[in-house]
Amino acid sequence: MSRHPSTKWAQKSDTVYITIELPDAKDVKLTLQPEGRFYFSATSGVENIPYELDLELFDKVDVDESKTAVGLRTICYLIKKAEKKWWSRLLKQEGKPPVFLKVDWDKWIDEDDEKENKFGGMNFDDMDFSNLNMGGADDGLDDEDDDDLLADAADKDGGDDEDAGEERAENAQTATTSEPENKA
Repeated sequence: MSRHPSTKWAQKSDTVYITIELPDAKDVKLTLQPEGRFYFSATSGVENIPYELDLELFDKVDVDESKTAVGLRTICYLIKKAEKKWWSRLLKQEGKPPVFLKVDWDKWIDEDDEKENKFGGMNFDDMDFSNLNMGGADDGLDDEDDDDLLADAADKDGGDDEDAGEERAENAQTATTSEPENKA
């Protein structure tokens, strides 16, 4: 039986950030479907303990514009919403969220702050997300702030975006990522 990794999320009107905290994750796989189905699996630790998430997101997403970054301690997903609007919660299901799912207050931007273009003084101008992709367009996102925030999160956790072994899915409705190979 698999476990649920500790997972944090935040949003802007057009983007959802999901950060999965799983040190030394191996065999990382992600499936993201347009209707909002988010499936993640990986193993971790010496015993290769399986971890899994199967989430039904609040609303539809744009698979082609969504990206991922695999770091040493975390896996960060930047998911573009199909419609630019604030979600009242991450999951479609109402009620109390699962215990492994928490708000990422480090990335959270209030709706009012976004309208005023306040981003907590964060500067992400020097981050490069051109090598990240979850199965979509060859070019980067139009909103560079999203790319930079995701790269900053992966870099902060020891990830090396240039060596990340993301694989582009052949089907636009499914995206899979693989962990970079160890060079030690």
